[in-house]
Order: sequence, then structure tokens, then C-alpha cells
Amino acid sequence: MARVLRESKRVKTISKSSVHRILQGAGLKPHRVRMWCTSTDPDYDAKLAEITDLYLDPPAGEPVLCVDEKTGIQALGQIHPLKRPRPGKPGREEFEYRRNGTRCLFACFNIRTGHVLGRLTARRTQEDYLAFLDDVARTYRQGVVHIVVDNLNTHKSVAVEEWNRRHGGRFRFHYTPTHASWLNQVEIFFGILVRRILKHSSYGSTRLLDRAVERFVKQWNEREAHPFRWTYGQRTLVA
Repeated sequence: MARVLRESKRVKTISKSSVHRILQGAGLKPHRVRMWCTSTDPDYDAKLAEITDLYLDPPAGEPVLCVDEKTGIQALGQIHPLKRPRPGKPGREEFEYRRNGTRCLFACFNIRTGHVLGRLTARRTQEDYLAFLDDVARTYRQGVVHIVVDNLNTHKSVAVEEWNRRHGGRFRFHYTPTHASWLNQVEIFFGILVRRILKHSSYGSTRLLDRAVERFVKQWNEREAHPFRWTYGQRTLVA
């Protein structure tokens, strides 16, 4: 900024502190950058409207489920225990840890009830996804079921189409625009899961991690399940 001002002949000299005051006065923080991913989907608006309309006015008697998987859930074992916070001082977490394996959580979120169905797997393969869809089909046996899902190749495959045909075509898949999986409400549940049982936690094995995730899903369904109130632009989406 100082160089540009000098080269433009606006000033002869300018100090770093003056540059700092100018930026501060304008509310600019060029040293801080947030990542952003722009969707180039040509059908973005149509897909967005289809999904938000489904949230706002779900068809009577037809479940609307938001489906996705959270991959790479690490069973991290802390080498040293977390030091508890004290008055005026935050807790402290040791930088080093042990990697004890990873898990994948397939989950669906019912937008009307807030209930979650989950399946933990060692990998994320087409077979794993189809096995989870079998869980969904056994849980939701009635008529038409709407599924909101992103554009991952395992979600939009011939195998999924064949699976749906075996179930009489009663599952209606609604795909989010590319780079817009945040439209899928199960992502909100994943965020809660991370904050509640993954962040600052220590798991000595994937078995212990599985137990913790399963307990949390059970507790959520029994005590906390609720529809999400979510605002997008000027639209408030209430499932």
C-alpha cells in the first residue's frame, strides 16, 4: 500500500504506522483471508430452488431425508491428558498424538423429526453406500421417500439406479448443486457431532470411537432430535 501511494505521487513518504491506521480506519484486514468455493453448476438456481422448496413444503406423508457420509473420522489418542482450564487461563492440549485408525459415518437426517440413522464403516465404497441405503429402506418402508444428497460419484451411479429399481423406484433423489453440499442439512448434524464428541477427545482405538459415535446418535434420537431452523438469504427454512 505504501509503495502504491508513493508511485501514484499522492505522497512522498508514508510510515508503516500510517498504513496501519488507514487500514484500521477502513475496517480492512488484508492479512485475514477466508476460503470460498464458487459453484459453476449451470443448473445451480434450479437445484437450489428444488431443495429449498422441498424443505419449506415437504410432501405430505413422504419422508425427506438428508444423506451424506463423514469420512476420515480419526481415532486420535492424546499422548498426554488435556490440562483443565483454570481461572483466567484456558485449557491446554498437547500437540502430539497417536493415530489409531479412521472411520466413516454414513448418516441420514429426517428434516421433519430430526432423527438420525447412522452406519459406521472402515471405508467409503459403493458397497458401503448401498448397504446404508438398505438400512434406510428398512427404516422407511412407506411409499415415496425423498433423499437429498450431493454429487459424489458413488451417489450418482448405475448401481444406485439399479438399487432403486429393486425397491420399485420409490426413492426420489434430489442432488445439491456442485460445491454446495452445505445445502444438505445432515452437514449441520455432522458439525454438532464434531463439537460434542470429536474435538478435544482421545480415543485409543476405532472400537472406542465407534462406541462414542453410536452413543451420541442414540442420545440425540432419544433426547435431542429436532428439526433445524435454517436461514438462507431472505428465506427461513423450517422443516
